[in-house]
This record gives sequence, C-alpha cells and structure tokens, in this order.
Amino acid sequence: MILKNVILKNFRSYKEETKIDIGDITTIIGKNDVGKSTILEALDIFFNGNGIIKIEQEDLSIGSEDKNIVIGCTFSDPTNEIIIDSTAKTNLADEFLLNEDGDLEIHKIFNCEKKALSPEPFAVANYPSEDDLKDLLYLNNSNLKKRFDQLKINDNFVNKSSNVSLRKSIYNSFSKIKLGTQLIDLDKEDAKKIWSKLKENLPIYALFQSDRPSRDDDSEVQDPMKLAIDEVIKELEPDFERIKEKIKFRTTEVAAKTIEKLNEMDPSLARELNPNFKSEPKWGSIFKLSLTDDQQVPINKRGSGVRRLILINFFRADAERRQKINNAPGIIYAIEEPETSQHPDNQKMLIEALKILSVSGNSQVILTTHVPSLASLVPVESIRYIRKDRDKNIIETSGDDPNLNDDIYNKVCNTLGVLPDSRVKILICVEGKNDVTFLKNISRILHNNNNSILDLENSKEIAFCPLGGSTLKEWVDCRYLKELNKREVHIYDRDDMVNPPYQPQCDEVNQRNNGDFAVITSKKTIENYLHPDSINRTVGVHVSFTDSDNVVEIVSKTKWEIDNPGKSWDNISDISNRGKGKYKSRIKVILNTETVSNMTKEMIDVMDPTHEIEGWLNTISSKLS
Repeated sequence: MILKNVILKNFRSYKEETKIDIGDITTIIGKNDVGKSTILEALDIFFNGNGIIKIEQEDLSIGSEDKNIVIGCTFSDPTNEIIIDSTAKTNLADEFLLNEDGDLEIHKIFNCEKKALSPEPFAVANYPSEDDLKDLLYLNNSNLKKRFDQLKINDNFVNKSSNVSLRKSIYNSFSKIKLGTQLIDLDKEDAKKIWSKLKENLPIYALFQSDRPSRDDDSEVQDPMKLAIDEVIKELEPDFERIKEKIKFRTTEVAAKTIEKLNEMDPSLARELNPNFKSEPKWGSIFKLSLTDDQQVPINKRGSGVRRLILINFFRADAERRQKINNAPGIIYAIEEPETSQHPDNQKMLIEALKILSVSGNSQVILTTHVPSLASLVPVESIRYIRKDRDKNIIETSGDDPNLNDDIYNKVCNTLGVLPDSRVKILICVEGKNDVTFLKNISRILHNNNNSILDLENSKEIAFCPLGGSTLKEWVDCRYLKELNKREVHIYDRDDMVNPPYQPQCDEVNQRNNGDFAVITSKKTIENYLHPDSINRTVGVHVSFTDSDNVVEIVSKTKWEIDNPGKSWDNISDISNRGKGKYKSRIKVILNTETVSNMTKEMIDVMDPTHEIEGWLNTISSKLS
C-alpha cells in the first residue's frame, strides 16, 4: 500500500481539517513553527503508536471545542485479498471499506477527555446506508444468520458458518445498494479482524529527527539497523507465524496436561485455570544489531556528522537492496532537516540517494529542510509549501496551472533565499530529469579523460531546463535566463528513427541565427549510448540492442522476467501494484544514474564511435566564449 495523503484535525497547529498530499518523494518547506515537523510526528503516532513520539492531551489544538484529535492516512493500491481465518477470504471492495476514490482511508481518533489517550481506528468508507446493511460488519455469526433469515434470502451456496459468506449473500440480495460516506468502527467484530490483517500490510514508517538524542540504545545509527531488522521480520512474517502457532500448540498442550494432573488433586482449582497467551510475541525486540569500529568503539560515541554519514549510506544500501526485492514491504523514510551536521558534498549525495530510493519500488521519502542549497536539488513537483493565514495552516502544492505554480515557487524561493546564479551563460534544454543526470555523468567521465572537454556537473556557466520536470534550482535558473535572453542549447531524443517528433522544434531553434543550437540524438534515446557491460554491472541483466531499440523497455522486461521466473512481461498488466510505467521509471533512473556513472571512456568510445556526445559538449564550450 502506498501513502497518498495525511489528514490532520485538532492536532497542534492543524485545528481545521488539513490534507497533505504525499508522493514518492515529498519535500515540506516553510518558515519556523508553521507545522513541518508536526506532519512527520503525526505519521509516527499513526504508524508506530508509542514510538519516538507519544501523543498527549497538550497536542489538542488550542481553543478547540472538539476534544477529538484526528490523524488519518489514505492509501492507494490497497491490499486485495484479506484472510480473516482459514475459511474466510474477502477484500476491501466487497466489504465496502474503500472511500469514494477507491482508496483505503483510515482515521485514528484520540479522545482528549480521557486520561489515557489510545487510538480509536475508523475507516472512512463509501458504505451501504440501508438499515439492513449498515451494521453487517458489526454483527456476529448468530446475528448475521438471523438477518439472513429475516430477509428470506434464497441462496443454496451460502456458508452459514462463515460471516464473510453471509455478508456477501446479503449484499447480493439487494439489486441496488445506496452508498454514503460513513465512519466504520474498526474495533468491532469482523471489522476488527479485517483491521488486524490490514495493519500487517501497512508500510513501515521510519522517522529520523534532526535533534534526536544519541544514546547507546537510540542513535541515528541504531534506528536504521533496527529498521533493517523490522523489514526482514515483516518479509518473514509467514515463517514467524508458523513458529508462533507451533509454540502455542505445544505449550498449550503442556498446560492442558498440567491442568489435567491438577484436577486429580484439586478439581475446583483446576476448573479456574485456562491456558491463555496474554500478548503477541514482539520479534523485533529479540534481535539486536549494532555497529562498532575496529577498536570496538560504538558509533554513537562518534561525532554527529559521522553518524549522519552512516545514515546516508544506510539509505544507499537499502535502495540497492530493495531494488532486488519485488515484494519488499512498503517503507516510508521521514527525514527532518537531512542537511544537519553534513558537508555540502554529503548533502548532495544524500538527496541523490533519496531520489533513487523514492523510485526503488514501494519506498517513499518525506523531507523537511531550511537550507536553500538542499531545497534547490529537490524535484519541484515534490514541494509542499506551508504558510499560516490567521492561525490556519495552508498547504500549497504544484498542479496543472503553471501560473499558480510560479506563485508557489516564488514564495518558496523567497522563504529560503533560493537565487539564480548570475554566472550562467547557457541554458541546456532537455526532455527530462534523467537526461540531465546522464549528460552530467557522461561529461564528467569524458572530462576526466580529457580536461579540455566541458564538465557540465561543475560548470557554473551552465543551467539545465528539463522540460518534463525540474528541480527548484533549474526552475529558478530557467526563468532567470529566459528573462535575460541567454543562449540556448536543445538536446532531444530521436524516438522515431524516420520521423523524429522534435525535428520541427530543432529546426526552429537552429534557424534563429542568434547562437542558439539544437540537436537530435542519432540513436533512438539517450540510453542507447549505454554499454551493455555497465548495464549488467548495475542492473544485473545481460542485454543486447541496436541504435533503434527501446533500451529501457528491453532492460525492464529482462530484469522483470529474471526476477519472476515463469511470468511473462508482455502478459503483466500491473506490476507490484504500481504498474509497468512505474517499474520502467525505476529502471530508467538506475540507467541514468548508476549505469552511466559506471561507464568508462573505452565503453563510451564503443557505444559512440563517431564521438557524437563530445561534439555536443564542444559546441556548448564554443558558445561560452
């Protein structure tokens, strides 16, 4: 399941109901004390209960007459089949537990009039409103059979010992069911059983705070290691369930024999006793993992910068691991001010690692930051700008209206001080963010072999404009350059070997006679310049292709079928609930980051024997003078 949005009401500064959309990567930006950390901490309360953050009566919004705090989450791609017991299989759609958009929406409500705050879970569902249907999830088997008989339903196939079968039969007896949005209490009868199973499928949530303490048992390093254990335990849940049931069976058997023997000596005492397990085993608390250096000095005794650096590389290692696991549990990394105690180079590495992590399957990343240099590297569509208006929190995000987006981005730039670089002379226009990454990496490799070739990564005179999406810095520089009429270089994929779709645009640019320049790749796409050996090293597949082949499609198909023996890519309409498009996007990111970074000059010469890429870079260099 993928987190789609967060709903807050009466929680700290979020007095009115506020919805915050969450994407693969989400960057929360705003001034101090506007509620950025509140969002991350609310999610920790929702997912982890009494984890890092504990909810208190003081968290109720000041002046609120309503004494209920609401922390809600909406999930897209909700789990399909739910097994209540060995004979009862159902799904959220059949139980009418999805909202009007077909998503799973769960609200946890905390009644602040109570001394001890504990969550009361509800599903916001498009649920039947008829009197005979609106309470079905709350009825036990006996009452369901009574309702079935009262409605005089003729169904010879119903299994009256199964609540699921009875409900389905009752629903099917109505030709048309009136639906309406309702709060369904998930702490009653079968609703409680369904919620118990749903919790197993929720993403893991990991919160890393900038000011968290560094104790031996709770440091910035220990949490990632604990998180690694939690993930493995979730993956091995069926095995642990079998172990648990076997232990229960054997120990219950011993307890029953003990009572049997006791009955011979004291029957009245024996009648008072019954085998009972008080709580479920907490597997995560059994296993401990720590990191020490060569001299056995715990990492938490090292400097905060070192600890955060280890955290960065945990993200990088986990991204690589998760790319290899198709059914890894969903995970949400929430990082408050990731720039804390880090050198600017490490800040940049962290953002790149998080970008890769956010597309590595079912992982999501949520950030907060105050640092202009860090904010300038995030995708503009990821930005959630928070501001206050008369003590009300307003969330602004990008949408379909470019004029509104310009207004939001201007506010972000003014808040953080993100400014254009006045040294920029040339704007390089490409199709998307992956093209920027490819060109920066390939130019670095060529520059290291011949320093006369332009290094796009480190040139202060170059700014990129990905026309299909950009970072905040690129958006700023693009506007700045357009206003000053700087020179432009356009590089586009050929796509169609006979009729390139961007040929008219390139012709128009080249006919300006003002120094602007446009070129279309001789190969189908920019990925066709990648060497198969480098693809094998980074993706783990052997592929071959021609200049006119779709490399991303070939690599995605090959990778999928290797990881899923016996399953054909062509017959898969939906992969891991995210779709083929999502899978291919992930492969495309890997190809344009890790694969191109692993290229050598010799590999480039093999794939680009006419030195086409060098020609582009030399043309750009000539226009800088």
